[in-house]
Amino acid sequence: MRIGFNAPTTGPLIEPDSFVRIIAEGEALGFDYVTISDHIMVPRNLDSKYPYTDTGEFPAGTQAAWLDQLGATAFIAAMTKTLRFVLSVMVVPHRPAVLTAKLLSTIDHLSKGRLTLGIGVGWCREEFEAIGAAPFDDRGHVTDEWMAACRELWTADYPTFDGKYVKFDDVTFLPKPTQQPIPIWVGGESAPALRRTARYAQGWYPVGTNPQFPMNTVGRFKTQLERFRGFCDRAGRDPQEITLALRVLSGPGQRPRATIDGEPDMFSGADADWIGDIHALQDLGVAAVDVRLLRRSADETIEAMRRFRDGVMARL
Repeated sequence: MRIGFNAPTTGPLIEPDSFVRIIAEGEALGFDYVTISDHIMVPRNLDSKYPYTDTGEFPAGTQAAWLDQLGATAFIAAMTKTLRFVLSVMVVPHRPAVLTAKLLSTIDHLSKGRLTLGIGVGWCREEFEAIGAAPFDDRGHVTDEWMAACRELWTADYPTFDGKYVKFDDVTFLPKPTQQPIPIWVGGESAPALRRTARYAQGWYPVGTNPQFPMNTVGRFKTQLERFRGFCDRAGRDPQEITLALRVLSGPGQRPRATIDGEPDMFSGADADWIGDIHALQDLGVAAVDVRLLRRSADETIEAMRRFRDGVMARL
């Protein structure tokens, strides 16, 4: 089981010294990967609903500072040697396709192949409009077209593409990424996200707390896993060739152990509960889990990371 932790990309921990300390500590402690989230500019007034809370409220709020995801990832690549980085997730329509392909290829090339590309279509209409992104209502098509254009640029000797939004021909695109392919993990639990995963991704990367598609007990996770396998069957994909990864939005001890419909609420309770949950998911084929260990200060965050290493990772 690969275990990841979150990089601070918003809030007080983005202060440079704190950021560097947290990333360096994660690599030293033996975490397998770090996740980097993506917001460019969050408008002060939101009608859009965040999909992973019962109320639809965006936990980070609308006044927070945000690091750019790809800039932060390049910085992490330069300061680490073995740590992988997972974009968690990149809102694909936020950036032009060819520029995105170049940035990602550069990061993978200079990091010697340590990038995992988590992708999503986005949920915040107001942010799309504020940054002048591609049309929010066409974001699913845009995401698939952007990814097709990226794959063409990353693999073809003489790339050519003729899409609705992206067109190029008679070009050279070098250097290619070190990884062929850069692993793509699709975030999301909806039918379009599952179709996207089955069509061209190397990983499925859900969050367990989506009220529409809850995966926060072993039974609920199994239900959604069977649903995912159905999409794979219809697409002619072997689900065994697709990595299963889960994003967890908390850490041990942050919520008391609870039950839902007679089953334990996964990733609540203490270290022993988390170990049992991770083992249960491992038995279901999950290969990666990342957890949120960020606290109010760098010292508290590093202490939480060390406790997680000793209390959970060392006992798996």
